[in-house]
Amino acid sequence: MVKNGAKSVAAATQTIKKILITQPRPETDKSPYFELARKYSVELDFQPFIRLEGIPAKDFRKQKIEIANYTGVIFTSRNAIDHFFRICEEMKINISQDTKYFCITEAVALYLQKFILYRKRKVFYGADGTNKSMFDVINKHKENEKFLYPCSENQQDNEIVSWLKANNCEFATPFMYRTISNDVKDFLSKTEYDIICFFTPSGVKSLFDNIPAYQQNGTRIGAFGSNTSRAVEEAGLTLDIKAPAPQAPSMVAALEQYLAAHTKKK
Repeated sequence: MVKNGAKSVAAATQTIKKILITQPRPETDKSPYFELARKYSVELDFQPFIRLEGIPAKDFRKQKIEIANYTGVIFTSRNAIDHFFRICEEMKINISQDTKYFCITEAVALYLQKFILYRKRKVFYGADGTNKSMFDVINKHKENEKFLYPCSENQQDNEIVSWLKANNCEFATPFMYRTISNDVKDFLSKTEYDIICFFTPSGVKSLFDNIPAYQQNGTRIGAFGSNTSRAVEEAGLTLDIKAPAPQAPSMVAALEQYLAAHTKKK
């Protein structure tokens, strides 16, 4: 048996046939995932490893955070956006049109259009999807803003919190939802995957919640986001596919690059 993170030569060169995406199946058949599957003759399975549970407004009030007193909001995921505006609606909080939003990626920033009138001078995002690039943007505004960083009750990005502290920013980290591991033991026992793609640190945690003695055994691991990549490596796994990157802004693009280098197209 290969230990966590170890890969044999045979595993590195074997045919890639089955890929697990640890997210819900796309609602449309026009998703680029399905084009990828056709192009490289691979089978894709979709199985969420986590689910989110919103913290009710009555429990949020116990945190004694006055949302209206903050002028900038930091978002690292669409889920954080959903729950931020849910709490605001439940508590009948009107968000000022002057509020600034600082997002980890352009995709997260564009998701704000679901809730606000999108104005470029009020919405900012990092150049490459890393915390550092987001910090570069926040740094230009830190003197004049009070920041909210909405996050999960059981998962926050310590790098972001540390940066805010180190730069003497006035901020709060309201917990607006909690992340719960799904039971995927039976699902994982039925199929061996050549590639498993993760999108959050909680997804990696869920893998080990379900299979504490998980062994990688040559399975290639993909991760989206610097925090997820860090979680993969801290779990003792080998990270093979990383996004976003300059030439791979999405997980689909990163998989495309990897498959192009390791398989023959259909």
